[in-house]
Amino acid sequence: MTSLILLAAERESAEVTDWAARIGWVVGLALFVALVYWLMREGWKWRGTLQSDLSALHSAPDDPGPATLTMSGRYHGSTTAGQWLDRIVAHGLGTRSRAELTLGDAGLDVTRPGAEDFFIPADALREARLDKGIAGKVLTEGGLLVITWQHGDRLIDSGFRSDHAAEHTEWVDALTNMINKTEGAR
Repeated sequence: MTSLILLAAERESAEVTDWAARIGWVVGLALFVALVYWLMREGWKWRGTLQSDLSALHSAPDDPGPATLTMSGRYHGSTTAGQWLDRIVAHGLGTRSRAELTLGDAGLDVTRPGAEDFFIPADALREARLDKGIAGKVLTEGGLLVITWQHGDRLIDSGFRSDHAAEHTEWVDALTNMINKTEGAR
């Protein structure tokens, strides 16, 4: 009987949660996450400062002529040509958004709701190809339409994905034909 009393006396109640320590850890984690996001934002702004030599983007002409092709999809960003991880953020080129592309004789008009629109003149187009990735977005092989264009002294790759990926090949063919015509006229 005494052993039962001793066993009962040795039992302790469950550990009580230390709320001060738990709140301290949660606050510390929240501050760490906020610091990481702030550093990422500062890095983005610094990249924009480094790319401030990029001249302002062209806007669409008043009369661009008839549309050869149109496409609805997403704009995934722009990079330095040939360097798919060197994102360009100046003038809003780093902002992913929905996009409406219109190809005409004057060039390529990129309309982006919620972001800055831009226009690529026909004589600035250099190449069109299907690829699998650009900074911040990797897809299956051929899932991304990448257009290389000249802006000032810089070659830029811009990545687009149509809502209907089957359109990409038609776009590559049309852009390549336009580039070949423009190069023949130079």
